[in-house]
Amino acid sequence: MQLTDAQRLDWLRLIRTEGVGPRTFRTLINRFGGAAAALDAMPDLGRRQGKRLEPPSRAQAEDEVAALARLGGRLIATGEAGYPRLLQQTDAAPPLLALRGAAILNRPAVALVGSRNASTAGLAFTERLARGLGEAGLIVVSGLARGIDARAHKASLPTGTVAVMAGGQDRIYPTNHGALVDAILGEGGAVLAEMPMGWVPRGRDFPRRNRIISGLSYGTVVIEAARRSGSLITARYALEQNREVFAVPGSPLDPRAEGTNDLIRQGAALVSEVSHILDVLGPIIERGPDADAAPARGRPDLREQPDFWDEIDLDAANPDTLAAPDLFQTAEPAASGSSEDLPEPVDDRARIVGLLGPSPVGTDELARTAGLGIRVVQTVLLELELDGRIERHGSGAVSLLSR
Repeated sequence: MQLTDAQRLDWLRLIRTEGVGPRTFRTLINRFGGAAAALDAMPDLGRRQGKRLEPPSRAQAEDEVAALARLGGRLIATGEAGYPRLLQQTDAAPPLLALRGAAILNRPAVALVGSRNASTAGLAFTERLARGLGEAGLIVVSGLARGIDARAHKASLPTGTVAVMAGGQDRIYPTNHGALVDAILGEGGAVLAEMPMGWVPRGRDFPRRNRIISGLSYGTVVIEAARRSGSLITARYALEQNREVFAVPGSPLDPRAEGTNDLIRQGAALVSEVSHILDVLGPIIERGPDADAAPARGRPDLREQPDFWDEIDLDAANPDTLAAPDLFQTAEPAASGSSEDLPEPVDDRARIVGLLGPSPVGTDELARTAGLGIRVVQTVLLELELDGRIERHGSGAVSLLSR
């Protein structure tokens, strides 16, 4: 399928109509035979619902397309050749995606996600995984956040990475990741967004983004995650999409490992090296995106995670209530403790403490990750040692003592 320019504008106007999400969009298209007819039906549907349903004007849609084009982007629709086939198979695939960068969305991919307040050990292991997966021919997908996401993107720049944004293409979040986006685009990667141009991400937009991250990928690897982190939401979506879930174990003394250790206890595949991922995904990738899903093995039980979707079933609804509520209405703005917007450490000591955990890390690696001089790091470590906060190990490694 290839939309005409006029059809693409109609699709854009329909999906940008308040109360129309991916599932509602699909039902309306099927019911009315196309986006243009569905748009014509909006006033009548609104009257039956007792409210006005006003799609954006054609001029507003044209403005959005033009603004995206000025950034070098384009809109791709479900069914078109460039649309990711794995994502298209999911229940709530976005009808339109704003894409900047290379056409790599149909190459086999793995998602790497984790804590924004990541430890040095977690960041180092993320880098090892991302490089190994890239060398094996896989694209690395992540969410452009601080911590694990950013390290995954940076380590996979030479082999290909896809960043999924929570806001519009012109609203990079966090704002200091503009250089990272430029690097991704400059190295042959891709940047995706579902939301309109100018859209500043809100709490509920991050779960929307997460289901795209998992939907693009054959498997999702969670590297560090607290029990109610946003990364576990990505794992939940992966399960609902019948994709593989992997988790990297961590110290039981580190709160950043509680979520990943729980995933392993509940059935996720343990990962301590790249081959653990490749051994599971190799046969699945070989079958291709259109093959029937393999029988599910032991999978984590994430039913306690909050439900981020609230959509009316149009097919079961009374014809007088066809106008659906906002597909993305959430039970709460964001998962408690998901740390979507953690503040940066306020000083060198706080930065170093945030990077330390129960697992020993070398002083040089700590300095490199913190972006601080070795003398500064050594001074802070001495202060922490005098305070009884750290333990020293062989070869200059240190770890944080639990309180």
